Amino acid sequence: MRLRPIIVGVAAAAAVATAGGVAAASTGTSQPAATPSAGSAAVTATPSAGTSQPVATPSAGASSTPAGGASSTPGSGGGVPSSGPVTLTPVAFTVVGAQGTPISAGAVAEILASCLGPDASRYHAVLALRAPIASADQDGVVVAVNSAKQYVQCETKGRKGTSQSVPPTFINDRLWGSGHLIEYFDSTGEPAGGGRYLLLGAGHYAANVARITISYGSDPKQYPAQMAGGAFAYTTALSTNADQLGPNIELPTPYVHAYDASGHEIYNQKNDPTL
Repeated sequence: MRLRPIIVGVAAAAAVATAGGVAAASTGTSQPAATPSAGSAAVTATPSAGTSQPVATPSAGASSTPAGGASSTPGSGGGVPSSGPVTLTPVAFTVVGAQGTPISAGAVAEILASCLGPDASRYHAVLALRAPIASADQDGVVVAVNSAKQYVQCETKGRKGTSQSVPPTFINDRLWGSGHLIEYFDSTGEPAGGGRYLLLGAGHYAANVARITISYGSDPKQYPAQMAGGAFAYTTALSTNADQLGPNIELPTPYVHAYDASGHEIYNQKNDPTL
């Protein structure tokens, strides 16, 4: 299974998902990472051409040190990485919105064209959602698929689309994890002002999955993801305590849960022990 790092745009800084949430990291191209088991350190794996490597969020106890030990310091010349360890500040949070609204067909066409360039004509959208809040760079997500059932994800801002993947079409139809039920795509998180953060992500699932939900951090409550065309996506607004905000905050990790038609949970990302 593959889960892209959660990118939290605090000023000019980027960040990657680590145990329990988000840690600051140097800016640049995001790469898939192999998932460590509980208690192990996160490792980065560079995919070979045409393949994708599985990634899942590290479980509690994994190292929260960013790859290379670098951090981006807001206000230091446009996010120039600085060396040294990063101290994370966990925050209390409340989910204040977890339901996206549809994006119009005309806007979706423009989003895919700007996100995928000449490859856009090979894909058709299966999910297109505006988030309940907007950050400076993102306000939703579009997931599209081609005739080979290979998926792409584009984050939206108005009628424009961008991708964390390089190239943007670097998403495929392989299912990873226990039972090969779920594949994660890109997950992002960005400040939206007023102590709020926008989290969004997407993926696809096996045919026997009837329902997908998302929980956040240690909170057991689950929120429905939206599903269509073999893909799922979530767009979530978090509210945090204003006096806890800072450049290296640790947001809660989103965890994917999948259920079959009888309502039985057949996948829980927190309990997935292997790739």
